[in-house]
Amino acid sequence: MTMLVTPAASPRRDGMAGLDLLASAVLLVDASGAITFANAACENLLESSLRALQRQQLHTLFLNAEELTNLCQQALAHKYADLRQDLTLERSGREPLHVHSIVSEAGEWGIVIELRENVQQLKLDREERILDQSQVNKELVRNLAHEIKNPLGGIRGAAQLLELELPALHLTQLREYTQVIIKEADRLQTLVDRLLAPHRRPHIVGDVNIHEVLERVRSLMLAEFPAGLTIRRDYDASIPEFRGDKEQLIQTVLNIAHNAAQALSERIVAGEAELIFKTRVARQVTLAKVRYGLALDLHIIDNGPGIPPQIRDRIFYPLVSGREGGSGLGLTLAQTFVQQHMGVIECESRPGFTDFRILLPLP
Repeated sequence: MTMLVTPAASPRRDGMAGLDLLASAVLLVDASGAITFANAACENLLESSLRALQRQQLHTLFLNAEELTNLCQQALAHKYADLRQDLTLERSGREPLHVHSIVSEAGEWGIVIELRENVQQLKLDREERILDQSQVNKELVRNLAHEIKNPLGGIRGAAQLLELELPALHLTQLREYTQVIIKEADRLQTLVDRLLAPHRRPHIVGDVNIHEVLERVRSLMLAEFPAGLTIRRDYDASIPEFRGDKEQLIQTVLNIAHNAAQALSERIVAGEAELIFKTRVARQVTLAKVRYGLALDLHIIDNGPGIPPQIRDRIFYPLVSGREGGSGLGLTLAQTFVQQHMGVIECESRPGFTDFRILLPLP
């Protein structure tokens, strides 16, 4: 089946518009091997437009296209209802694609080839596990915080009453002990309030410009670290405003950037510390099991020592910290705020490179 497209016409056919909603890459190929259609996910996967793809044969797309073309020939011969196979498709000058392919014959449409990135599927599964674990953690922390909060008030009150009853003769010496109880109760109260803060604070929604958020965080960071820390900006100015809680997003980015700066302490002293704020637009992404056409792709990158391997899979858990004396709440709060915006947060880390990536849906 060959598609004729005039220069002024759109290469998409109305009957195939629904294929653009799929997360999987879909190629339609005619009996001669000519590409007749590719959905939006396929354009992203192959990094090529539909118009460019329609001028090619299937066997020219990949350096090792023999297996894929052989599957198409078998489908044309009606040997199987569909053929499924994991393939590594090599491309000139680009990274190879590791995909699960599904090839089937579709009548007048020709051959339908569905390509699913194995890495992407693993990533989606991991995001789903993280989301489920996060919900469990939040419930656990909230219940635990309430259980701690109630007796804390009684302990502090009893210590104050006890202090009032101390004999004048030993007041100075014994007051030291009651003050220890009161101060420790206050410290635990502050910790409990921080654990409960994301659940108490109302979600104030307004129009948000992500670059205003990043510039605010940048000014705060440079005020705290005036020497030794460089913050580079790599912005996509075309990113539209979106509805969200500006203060929560400022706190999210600030928590991540502040953690990074603390990990960069030695490089700051040496004058070699660097943070990068990078924004891009991602297309056709799945966030928290929902498909979005556009999403904000925000990266906060540092050149620090990296996250210790033993806690890398647990950094978003409450009270987990890679720094001595750290509360382990900064990233937990960041994850909570991102999830309240229907987004996801993930991390890639190795020595000399740590990248926190935040994806938020865009209108």
